[in-house]
Amino acid sequence: MSKKVGIIGAGVVGTAIGVVLHDKGYEITGVHDKKSESTKTLVDRIECATYASPQEVSRSTDILFITTTDSAIQSVVDELANSRAFTDGQVVIHMSGAQSSEILNKARHFGARILSLHPLQSFANLEMAINNIPGSIFSIEGDKDTYAVGIDMVEKLEGEYFFIDPAAKPLYHAGACVVSNYLVTVINLGIKLMEITGVPREMTVKALLPLIKGTIRNIETVGIPDALTGPISRGDISTILNHLACMEETGAELIDLYSCLGYYTSQVALEKGTIDMEQMTQFQQTFARMRAKVDLGS
Repeated sequence: MSKKVGIIGAGVVGTAIGVVLHDKGYEITGVHDKKSESTKTLVDRIECATYASPQEVSRSTDILFITTTDSAIQSVVDELANSRAFTDGQVVIHMSGAQSSEILNKARHFGARILSLHPLQSFANLEMAINNIPGSIFSIEGDKDTYAVGIDMVEKLEGEYFFIDPAAKPLYHAGACVVSNYLVTVINLGIKLMEITGVPREMTVKALLPLIKGTIRNIETVGIPDALTGPISRGDISTILNHLACMEETGAELIDLYSCLGYYTSQVALEKGTIDMEQMTQFQQTFARMRAKVDLGS
């Protein structure tokens, strides 16, 4: 398979994949984005061609990335299909975690093959995306005769990969959202609780980062559930009751989220073996009562 790559959609992900593939020896034949400034960013980085339409990009390349927003993928596919811009033998790829490769199905009508290549990684900005994509773990699904193309890319990026059922993509993506997006929310909860005590936000973030990093290292080293520490893991119900008593003045939203997380944390502690079923039930009943109390008060 040729290493000629075209890109439709030059946002953070599209630009980053263009840069890292170019650095690994792929020829980026051209790029198109509705926003000219996005196109310019990629062109300036790797000196590739810019095209006025997605059709021109598609006709210029053997491997076509559609890296628009998830909501725009279908309309791009429809536009390319309606103008017969897909080519026989072409591999059409998207990098969405939530969408399966089937959203590219119309490309098959013209002899193209389809592939989803999703990096389990977060991209806060372009430079972080360029740094984070190499070495990532990717999920792969689509036409089996395209797997070699995806695997070759992942291996050149020094990453790893696994295959996934297309029908499972929404649930898979939900799991990724929990550990990436919702992690930020959980950390924000901790920051807010500490801010209430009078600790400045800047100092709170600085103080919590070593704790966060230590927890991640524990997960890397001993895995889950063994990485779980803290009062629930120890079966310390009195500390949890003190937390909840002090939190009654903080507002229903914080109490509700804390209690919901605590409820499920007790299940992890049971899996770890540091509390028994009776203790888990006690924790869960405590958190359930607090959530019910919050609901009644709202």
